[in-house]
Amino acid sequence: MKWSLVAARRVAHPPRRARVRLFAALLVAAGCSAAPAVTDTCIAPANPGGGWYLTCHATADVLALREPGGRRLRVTNMPGDGGGVAFARVVADMRGNEHVIVAASPSTLLGLAQHHYGALREQDVRWVATVGAERSVIAVGPQSPWHTLRELVQSWRANPDTIVVGGTSAVGGGDHMKMLLLARAAGIDVRRVRYVPFNGVLDVVQALRAGRIQVYPADVSKILRQSQRNELRVIAVLGETRAPGSLDVVPTAREQGYDVVFTIWRGLYAPAGISDAAYARWVERIGAMVASPEWKALLVQNGLTPFYLSGNDFARFVTEQAAAYRTVSEQIGIAR
Repeated sequence: MKWSLVAARRVAHPPRRARVRLFAALLVAAGCSAAPAVTDTCIAPANPGGGWYLTCHATADVLALREPGGRRLRVTNMPGDGGGVAFARVVADMRGNEHVIVAASPSTLLGLAQHHYGALREQDVRWVATVGAERSVIAVGPQSPWHTLRELVQSWRANPDTIVVGGTSAVGGGDHMKMLLLARAAGIDVRRVRYVPFNGVLDVVQALRAGRIQVYPADVSKILRQSQRNELRVIAVLGETRAPGSLDVVPTAREQGYDVVFTIWRGLYAPAGISDAAYARWVERIGAMVASPEWKALLVQNGLTPFYLSGNDFARFVTEQAAAYRTVSEQIGIAR
């Protein structure tokens, strides 16, 4: 400002045309310099806390560290209908917006498969990439007669009404769906699956130990301590591979003859209508982030495992999972 004031004093009443040209040039310059760069946004489709919130904030933090200039994604919460409000807003109002990504998980696909998102479908957005995952497990009580998944399935097939399953998700949610998929793989009528929802992990574990339920389909992070204290017994991992650490001796469902994988993946999607170039940039950015040492350290800190699919591979994975959820949900009558 001081330099501008001195310079102005040196110009003594320039001609009117010169003043007009100078004023116009200053307006153009001011307009150019004042236009802010568009900030990329990650939408967490829920209130603060939880997996979607973690996905967006972790992505923002690591991209800020890795990319030139350290520009951080803005994180916006958009709660409602288990992710349905955000999905609908993105489809209706953000088509073609190249500066938005949205956190997703199997809960997103369950909402679509069971029509909690109305008529919207997984093809209404562009699936960018997964960024990590958590394995699921099948647990029974410490005094249970079953030490393997095959033993449980044999009893379940013989007397399905005697096996009660408990979990922390609602009917039709993640924990319930794990057992529905297992029942289908084992040749058990999915309509015979008895599922009871509980408010929290401690409630489920107490019911399991008391014999009020017989099976708990859980996420690794929810039962690891209880497993280490022998408060329950893990008999199968619903993952592509075994879980690390103290659960590495537990075989996967596939190893025991049942083709069931239920991975609690964390991922991102973008609005439909964005250019292929913009889509490729998001895929490239997230891919570089996932491969970084900072991201790998963050996965370890949060009890997650590497799980990366991107572009067309991720889109095919989403289509296959949503179709499986849709079929089972319709079979037991929970799809709207």
